[in-house]
Amino acid sequence: MSNFWSMWISILTILVIVGCFVLLKICSKNTTPDIKEGESMGHSFDGIEELNNPLPKWWSYMFYITIVFGVIYLALYPGLGNFKGYLGWSSSNQSIGTEQGIKADSKAAIENASKEGRWVQYDQEVKAADDKFGPIFKKFAETPLEELAKDPEALKVGGRLFLQNCSQCHGSDARGSLGFPNLTDSDWLYGGSLAEIKTSIMNGRRGMMPPKGGLPVDDSEIPGLVAYLHKLGGTEHDAALAAQGQGSFMKGCFACHGMDAKGNKLMGAPNLTDNIWLYGSSDGQISESIKYGRSGVMPAWKDVLGEEKVHVIAAYVYSLSNK
Repeated sequence: MSNFWSMWISILTILVIVGCFVLLKICSKNTTPDIKEGESMGHSFDGIEELNNPLPKWWSYMFYITIVFGVIYLALYPGLGNFKGYLGWSSSNQSIGTEQGIKADSKAAIENASKEGRWVQYDQEVKAADDKFGPIFKKFAETPLEELAKDPEALKVGGRLFLQNCSQCHGSDARGSLGFPNLTDSDWLYGGSLAEIKTSIMNGRRGMMPPKGGLPVDDSEIPGLVAYLHKLGGTEHDAALAAQGQGSFMKGCFACHGMDAKGNKLMGAPNLTDNIWLYGSSDGQISESIKYGRSGVMPAWKDVLGEEKVHVIAAYVYSLSNK
């Protein structure tokens, strides 16, 4: 962190603490000299009258204790910018002396750093987890995906990993939401085989439909194009408008979605004939997709979770649509 931001954070933190103390002192005094303590403030509602009473002593003392606790905590632990606190505690391995050639993954290094007061709690927890769960994930990684997708124990582990890392977008039930794909059906933008699912998780995906498909489509053509898309999906539509929209589709939409409009998994272009819509199927939502385009990103997980854990998640995701 730069010195500027360190000072900025430190000053704001101190001002908040001092401000709380000053506010508490002000509220502890009678600031209405014309009204004696215990007398009515002249406000009443629903039979409840406001009296000029000070804050309860127990409440004030409790607040003073929290202020003192905050000051002590900031003195002992990191919290004021770059100040590391008098205990030298750290949640990462940044405090380990690299000038001594100490490796963060060494058990002796962790013990030595702890003895010297340079705590590395995060490293200790990661190492303990790797020692306990590493062999399990290694065994899963050596198992072919086809077999792993049928292993109840592996699917339980994959389900927990999914909830921890994937449910924020796809939902805890993996059914997705507007803009986030449903992983429990058979509709896959980039392919639904085990290998394709693993590739999507490992490397991520970046989908982009340009406004109006990058074509010279006039705004007046969009209602017809929407009607034609409804026709492709087998939903209610205006036949005359759909006939006009087919011509707009043939201007170039087929380049991505195909002449049969069944999509292209190499490009992530969706199938337009199955009535499954990632961004909504109403006239307004489809019009918005055509007019302004869509852009979606799924992050790559290979550097976050590693291939062993992605291997298990891929098997779990595959099992959701292949019982």
